[in-house]
Amino acid sequence: MTDQLTRPDPVDTSPFRLEPGDIDIDTPTRNLRVKWVMVIDPDIGPGAAANTASCLAAAVGREVPELIGPGGADASGGVHRGLPWTGCTILAGDAATVRSVRDNAVAKSALLVVDMPMLAQVCRVYGGYLDALADTGAEEIRYNGVALVGPRNKVDKLVGRLPLLR
Repeated sequence: MTDQLTRPDPVDTSPFRLEPGDIDIDTPTRNLRVKWVMVIDPDIGPGAAANTASCLAAAVGREVPELIGPGGADASGGVHRGLPWTGCTILAGDAATVRSVRDNAVAKSALLVVDMPMLAQVCRVYGGYLDALADTGAEEIRYNGVALVGPRNKVDKLVGRLPLLR
């Protein structure tokens, strides 16, 4: 088993940070200053798309844990874990669109960008995925999806009028 310390995370700290005034669990999502979207290639199929969305969400939650709101109790006392207070819109875009959105978002300085290379879904061992990624040139990577978190106006400019994933 590979020790995680032998594979340090090369990812720089995200330039995106929530400011205290950004967190507002009592405002409709469309009025928030912060927006979270995913753009997923529908051609990968529903199972792979669901897997892509869940992996992207886990990675975003790791990077910006403040996106998760407090949990709540129902009227019977049952406990329900917190969910993202920003909501998350999942949009559709073909492979070229996903790449374009990702590449343009990486060029922005105020966004969190999390991508899901197709390699991640074909490798059955995470270390193997990291090895395959290290052996693949940037121009050769095919992305199944990308998640963006940041100021609403910057995110909206990147995703334009992409349709919802269906």
